Amino acid sequence: MRLDLPLHRGRLVARRKRFLADVVLDDGRDLTAHCPNSGAMTGLDAPGSPVIVSDSGNPARKLRFTLARVRAGRAWVGVSTMLPTRLAREAAERGRIPALRGPGEVRTEVVLEPGTRIDLRLGGGRGAPPDSAPCWVEVKSVTLREGREALFPDAVTERGLKHLEALTRAVGRGERAAMLYVVNRADCDVFAPAESIDPAYAAALRAAARAGVLVLAHEVRMRGPRVWLAGALPVRL
Repeated sequence: MRLDLPLHRGRLVARRKRFLADVVLDDGRDLTAHCPNSGAMTGLDAPGSPVIVSDSGNPARKLRFTLARVRAGRAWVGVSTMLPTRLAREAAERGRIPALRGPGEVRTEVVLEPGTRIDLRLGGGRGAPPDSAPCWVEVKSVTLREGREALFPDAVTERGLKHLEALTRAVGRGERAAMLYVVNRADCDVFAPAESIDPAYAAALRAAARAGVLVLAHEVRMRGPRVWLAGALPVRL
């Protein structure tokens, strides 16, 4: 995937109210950018951290710039929580996630149960066998790192727990389901649930895996405006 908006480098001054990031660009401009991540962003909000912001080019927009990446150690970390779903959809459509390959269409934001939407639904539509079960795929953006482990979540997530439970019930009905953790950094060797942060989520993920929910992790690679879903990481439950 190629990001069409211009990118600018700078330094983080402060993150405010979760959705605001004060930044000074390398050209000297001071600005407030939209932060597209409501999570804790642990390790990514230190003042002085190198950042990259995207420029919408729209002066009428309340926040013209958006925080796109933060440098943590040697790695750039993508902070958008929406981009991973776009990357996952593109990869699924092109058959680049081996565990999820199969005929049929890819749909987004599909209702699995009343009150519960899942990011992707694979299968069905033109080209799919009439008796094939769909595969429900929930995508989670991972930015937290400890040692060489990518961890999720970075804060207690009731919504994430709800998704896990819904996917587990879908498998019980004979459908297929997967959790896809998109690791937005290239300095991790393995994915694991963040047990110390949300033990209930970690327990539910292990229960889902035992029930037959696929647990997958793929890392994101970034090179200038190009961003893509790369190879799979081992999952440690």
